[in-house]
Amino acid sequence: MTRESEVAHTVRASGKVGPVEWAMAGRPLPGEAAFGDRGVALDAGDGSAVFGVIDGLGHGAAAALAAEIAVSVLTENSAEPLDVLMLLSHRALTATRGAAISLASIGFADSRVDWLGVGNVAAVVLGVAPGGLEVRATAPLIGGIVGYRLPTVQSYAVTMRPGDLLVLASDGIVGDFVASVDLSHRADEIVAAIVGSHARASDDAFVLAARHRGTVS
Repeated sequence: MTRESEVAHTVRASGKVGPVEWAMAGRPLPGEAAFGDRGVALDAGDGSAVFGVIDGLGHGAAAALAAEIAVSVLTENSAEPLDVLMLLSHRALTATRGAAISLASIGFADSRVDWLGVGNVAAVVLGVAPGGLEVRATAPLIGGIVGYRLPTVQSYAVTMRPGDLLVLASDGIVGDFVASVDLSHRADEIVAAIVGSHARASDDAFVLAARHRGTVS
């Protein structure tokens, strides 16, 4: 597949929920139209926003179906706690091949991040330190497959500072993508650069970034 064809198949979206700016980008396995990775950016309605990346197992149409079902469940139930969202997703995906899912909720007023991951969708909070870019927190991921084998799940909390960046990435993003992040860039530029430089040639790839601006509007 040519570089031009890969660009044409790239999925990009961006927006704002409260004081949180977000962007997502991804692309299917080169040569395929079906896309098994998805992202969500949802207003939870209680002064917080829910962000997530869903990676349907494998790739192709079956992976895309699992991801689409999970997106629907999360969208329809965005006000629920993260552990409930994961359980609802698990129940909805039992007839599919399943998925890896990481979710994060960002509070508008206190910048608190609650996060929960089952499978291998990475989640980190990045910030600027005197020595440069710093990984402020990394989400603990639980082994399992949403829709097939869901262990006991529990969310964990960390705090973002104004300007920090939450990044969620499917396992189609490889290498040390964190080291290449430039926090002076917009979120849409950051996710596009990560997909352009770190997408695995043998899998779907997807990344979502969200930045808390520190003010509540």
